[in-house]
Amino acid sequence: VQLQASGGGLVQAGGSLRLSCAASGSIFSINAMAWYRQAPGKLRELVAAISSGGTTIYGDSVKGRFTISRDNAKNTVYLQMNSLEPEDTAVYYCAAWIVTKAQAKDYWGQGTQVTVSS
Repeated sequence: VQLQASGGGLVQAGGSLRLSCAASGSIFSINAMAWYRQAPGKLRELVAAISSGGTTIYGDSVKGRFTISRDNAKNTVYLQMNSLEPEDTAVYYCAAWIVTKAQAKDYWGQGTQVTVSS
Protein backbone atom coordinates (compact mmCIF):
# COMPACT_ATOMS: atom_id res chain seq x y z
CA VAL A 1 0.00 0.00 0.00
CA GLN A 2 1.28 3.47 -0.88
CA LEU A 3 0.03 7.00 -0.40
CA GLN A 4 1.11 9.53 -3.01
CA ALA A 5 0.64 13.20 -2.16
CA SER A 6 0.76 16.06 -4.65
CA GLY A 7 -0.22 19.68 -5.07
CA GLY A 8 2.19 21.55 -2.84
CA GLY A 9 4.09 24.60 -3.96
CA LEU A 10 4.82 28.27 -3.42
CA VAL A 11 1.93 30.72 -3.11
CA GLN A 12 1.49 34.27 -1.91
CA ALA A 13 -0.42 35.05 1.27
CA GLY A 14 -4.14 35.08 0.59
CA GLY A 15 -3.81 32.55 -2.18
CA SER A 16 -5.08 29.00 -2.50
CA LEU A 17 -3.70 25.51 -3.06
CA ARG A 18 -5.30 22.09 -3.38
CA LEU A 19 -3.50 19.01 -2.11
CA SER A 20 -4.34 15.50 -3.23
CA CYS A 21 -3.35 12.13 -1.81
CA ALA A 22 -4.14 8.86 -3.53
CA ALA A 23 -3.89 5.45 -1.90
CA SER A 24 -2.97 2.45 -4.03
CA GLY A 25 -2.27 -1.22 -3.56
CA SER A 26 -4.17 -4.19 -2.22
CA ILE A 27 -6.74 -2.22 -0.24
CA PHE A 28 -9.80 -3.82 1.29
CA SER A 29 -11.19 -0.64 2.82
CA ILE A 30 -10.10 2.78 4.06
CA ASN A 31 -11.35 4.21 7.32
CA ALA A 32 -10.30 7.72 8.31
CA MET A 33 -8.06 9.84 6.11
CA ALA A 34 -6.22 12.91 7.32
CA TRP A 35 -3.73 15.66 6.64
CA TYR A 36 -0.99 16.61 9.09
CA ARG A 37 1.69 19.25 8.80
CA GLN A 38 5.06 19.94 10.32
CA ALA A 39 6.80 23.29 10.24
CA PRO A 40 10.54 23.64 10.94
CA GLY A 41 11.25 23.32 14.65
CA LYS A 42 7.66 22.39 15.48
CA LEU A 43 5.81 19.19 16.24
CA ARG A 44 3.65 17.53 13.63
CA GLU A 45 0.05 18.67 14.03
CA LEU A 46 -3.32 17.53 12.74
CA VAL A 47 -4.72 19.80 10.05
CA ALA A 48 -7.93 17.96 9.19
CA ALA A 49 -9.42 14.49 9.15
CA ILE A 50 -12.40 12.84 7.51
CA SER A 51 -14.13 9.58 8.33
CA SER A 52 -15.28 7.02 5.80
CA GLY A 53 -18.77 8.45 6.22
CA GLY A 54 -17.69 12.04 5.62
CA THR A 55 -17.51 13.42 9.14
CA THR A 56 -14.78 16.03 9.37
CA ILE A 57 -12.66 17.67 12.05
CA TYR A 58 -10.22 20.56 11.72
CA GLY A 59 -7.37 22.07 13.66
CA ASP A 60 -8.29 25.39 15.23
CA SER A 61 -5.82 27.35 13.12
CA VAL A 62 -7.37 26.26 9.80
CA LYS A 63 -11.09 26.26 10.58
CA GLY A 64 -13.01 28.28 8.04
CA ARG A 65 -10.09 28.37 5.59
CA PHE A 66 -9.34 24.72 4.76
CA THR A 67 -11.72 22.01 3.56
CA ILE A 68 -11.01 18.29 3.57
CA SER A 69 -12.89 15.94 1.26
CA ARG A 70 -12.49 12.47 -0.16
CA ASP A 71 -13.45 10.41 -3.18
CA ASN A 72 -13.95 6.86 -1.96
CA ALA A 73 -14.12 5.47 -5.50
CA LYS A 74 -10.63 6.84 -6.17
CA ASN A 75 -9.21 6.18 -2.67
CA THR A 76 -8.20 9.84 -2.64
CA VAL A 77 -8.32 12.58 -0.04
CA TYR A 78 -8.11 16.29 -0.84
CA LEU A 79 -7.28 19.42 1.12
CA GLN A 80 -8.51 22.70 -0.30
CA MET A 81 -6.54 25.51 1.33
CA ASN A 82 -7.82 29.07 0.96
CA SER A 83 -6.73 32.37 2.49
CA LEU A 84 -3.28 30.94 3.06
CA GLU A 85 -1.03 32.62 5.61
CA PRO A 86 2.75 32.49 6.06
CA GLU A 87 2.10 30.48 9.22
CA ASP A 88 0.69 27.69 7.04
CA THR A 89 4.15 27.06 5.62
CA ALA A 90 5.06 23.45 6.39
CA VAL A 91 5.49 19.99 4.96
CA TYR A 92 2.04 18.47 4.65
CA TYR A 93 1.59 14.73 5.12
CA CYS A 94 -1.44 12.61 4.31
CA ALA A 95 -2.35 9.60 6.40
CA ALA A 96 -4.95 6.89 6.08
CA TRP A 97 -6.11 4.00 8.22
CA ILE A 98 -6.27 1.16 5.73
CA VAL A 99 -7.51 -2.39 5.97
CA THR A 100 -5.77 -4.95 3.79
CA LYS A 101 -6.13 -8.71 3.68
CA ALA A 102 -3.26 -9.05 6.16
CA GLN A 103 -3.75 -6.16 8.59
CA ALA A 104 -5.27 -2.83 9.52
CA LYS A 105 -2.86 0.03 10.17
CA ASP A 106 -2.05 3.62 9.38
CA TYR A 107 -0.08 4.52 6.29
CA TRP A 108 1.67 7.82 5.53
CA GLY A 109 2.50 9.68 2.37
CA GLN A 110 5.89 11.16 1.62
CA GLY A 111 5.00 14.77 2.37
CA THR A 112 4.57 17.76 0.12
CA GLN A 113 6.02 21.21 0.80
CA VAL A 114 3.70 24.21 1.07
CA THR A 115 5.36 27.61 1.25
CA VAL A 116 3.35 30.79 1.73
CA SER A 117 5.17 34.05 1.12
CA SER A 118 4.16 37.31 2.78
